[in-house]
Amino acid sequence: MSNECSNDCSSCSSACDSRNTPNSFLVEPNPKSSIKKIIGVVSGKGGVGKSLVTELLATGYNRRGHKTAILDADITGPSIPKAFGITSKAVGNEDGILPVSTRTGIDIMSINLLLDNTGDPVIWRGPVIAGAVKQFYTDVIWSDVDTMFVDMPPGTGDVPLTVFQSLPVNAIIIVTSPQELVSMIVSKAVIMAKMMNIPILGIIENMSYVLCPDCGGRINLFGESHLYDVALEHGLSVLGNIPVDPKLAAAVDKGDIESFEQDWLKPALDMIEAI
Repeated sequence: MSNECSNDCSSCSSACDSRNTPNSFLVEPNPKSSIKKIIGVVSGKGGVGKSLVTELLATGYNRRGHKTAILDADITGPSIPKAFGITSKAVGNEDGILPVSTRTGIDIMSINLLLDNTGDPVIWRGPVIAGAVKQFYTDVIWSDVDTMFVDMPPGTGDVPLTVFQSLPVNAIIIVTSPQELVSMIVSKAVIMAKMMNIPILGIIENMSYVLCPDCGGRINLFGESHLYDVALEHGLSVLGNIPVDPKLAAAVDKGDIESFEQDWLKPALDMIEAI
């Protein structure tokens, strides 16, 4: 920077370092943390199963021998601890907050691990919620994490924007369902990711079908899926189709998601591993 700099780049032709370095909103993780890659799980609307997909991806990736973590960024609708049967609370020390580990070693941080009563609503305005999500990254000690999955709230509001701007997200996976709204759901998420320069690994469809208990045939509860047409429209890969499975629902309700094994999301896990 010149000694005579007026700090007004609009009227200056100098190519100094301060001019060429873009502003960054990225925050630093806890000094004790080590996180190799971050995958966001997103959707353009609620109710499509982002948390379920996050849980299945984390358990599947953990089974492959990778140290896995989940940052539950859905502050007003946290469901991750319930699915893993976690009842203990997060604690801290002089270095920061310690995540709670599941029985198979997945590290988790969620607002429900800090509330006295998990049934209490979080009635906060957007900026406060966004600040809490950043603190889950900056104040929590994430030790030797190979991949962190971020379960994001629906839409394109404060929290998704905060995650995309503040965390070094490597890529996102879009979750959708078979209804006619799928095109709108995917479009919103795709456009936001492109605006934020975040790579998209592909799409996972939840509630794709149900297997007939008598003949084993597939029944399309919501009619014919348009997933592949939408994926082609946006140039995306389909990374998995999750059926409606009573055994899966029971495992989540019992807090035993880690005991449920399936191969529905193998393409997604292979792609994450390849990053």
